[in-house]
Amino acid sequence: MEESKRLSQDIKDKIINPRNKIFISVATVWEIVIKKAIKQIRLNFDIETSIRNAGFEVVPIKLPHALGVEKLPLHHRDPFDRVLISQAKAENLILITADRKIWKYRIKILRA
Repeated sequence: MEESKRLSQDIKDKIINPRNKIFISVATVWEIVIKKAIKQIRLNFDIETSIRNAGFEVVPIKLPHALGVEKLPLHHRDPFDRVLISQAKAENLILITADRKIWKYRIKILRA
């Protein structure tokens, strides 16, 4: 939603391509608002409006996602990331991440 320099142009192109359906997890939004509240990040936009305007589909956290976290190996201990991994696995989604720890999981990944 901001022009992140951490994302490659290839990843940005995939995100803005209207033929690709882009999902955003409630877990991601939850983590963003926590970081915003504790002043770890600053945002110059409204999160909900931006998600809607971008056409992202919101993925809720469902019971199988939460339960799936227990079955994951402990390559990564961040609870938000573990929910994202479980969601990607359960919903057969591709996760975009630069986190090398997440690359160890058996899910589809686009390395950012």
